[in-house]
Amino acid sequence: MKNLIIAEAGVNHNGDIAIACALIDAAADAGADLVKFQTFKADRLVVGTAQKADYQAKTTDADESQFEMLKHLELSATMHEQLIDHAARRGIEFFSTAFDLDSLDYLMKLGMARIKVPSGEITNLPYLRKVGSYGKQVILSTGMANLGEIEAALLVLEQAGTPRSHITVLQCTTEYPAPMDEVNLRAMLTIRDAFGVAVGYSDHTRGIEVPIAAVALGATVIEKHFTLDRSLPGPDHQASLDPAELRAMVAAIRNIEVALGDGIKRPSPSEIKNQPLSRKSIVAQRAIRTGESFSPENLAVKRPGYGISPMHWDAVIGQRARRDFMADEPIEL
Repeated sequence: MKNLIIAEAGVNHNGDIAIACALIDAAADAGADLVKFQTFKADRLVVGTAQKADYQAKTTDADESQFEMLKHLELSATMHEQLIDHAARRGIEFFSTAFDLDSLDYLMKLGMARIKVPSGEITNLPYLRKVGSYGKQVILSTGMANLGEIEAALLVLEQAGTPRSHITVLQCTTEYPAPMDEVNLRAMLTIRDAFGVAVGYSDHTRGIEVPIAAVALGATVIEKHFTLDRSLPGPDHQASLDPAELRAMVAAIRNIEVALGDGIKRPSPSEIKNQPLSRKSIVAQRAIRTGESFSPENLAVKRPGYGISPMHWDAVIGQRARRDFMADEPIEL
């Protein structure tokens, strides 16, 4: 099964349309399915006195408020239209996360096929109700949440009109970068089993191995931040992949998808030719005369496997040779 790979540009455009278009190019070149941005108005998202998260304070101007930081990272309506057009030209689907109710409506007017609920909105009842009312495919991120909060969010979405079959729940650790010992990939399986939903993984670790492992565990959606250059100023660049790493991640995930197979245990086409070369047959350990009884003393098991399988050893022992056999000659009954 092909996973949905979301290349999360987020706010790594730094408010620059040229950088945003270059991010779309990088995501398309990497083979991602979607390139995702963030849609918000700072004055609807955060109060003026809100502090930055620790990781934001470390990677941006310490004297700047969270509101001021976000204000610089807004995408205008014109920029949205330009990015949608550019993504279409590059053959990759434009996607964005809305962080307020008006932005949700705006993205729906732009024709978004799905909705991403970010981790910070999982306890936002009015927001969840509006998301659920559209009846679209929903990707629900669960950073900072416990099972009870996930259950409550799912119920709100369902009651508002979105069936559970339309919802994919992502395991996520909301820290940038996320410590390896806090990833808890097995929680993805707990969510799947607890709520009967499709699951995926939104990754904030450094490197590409964790999302690849998530696919092997059963993730159907992978989301990963990327940037053009980790040294750029901004809150998320340092915890993002560069374009080469994004390409490597996508390629590795596509390999894992193929490698997972259909789950039926049987010889693969390429193995079949190797069966007789790797398996063994019952052969004469020494010269055996006609009429002599086959025994452990005059039989051996050796490659190749073109003769009688050693699994029939007990049936061969005690039978009499119908002809002479030379040493190493496959036994015939």
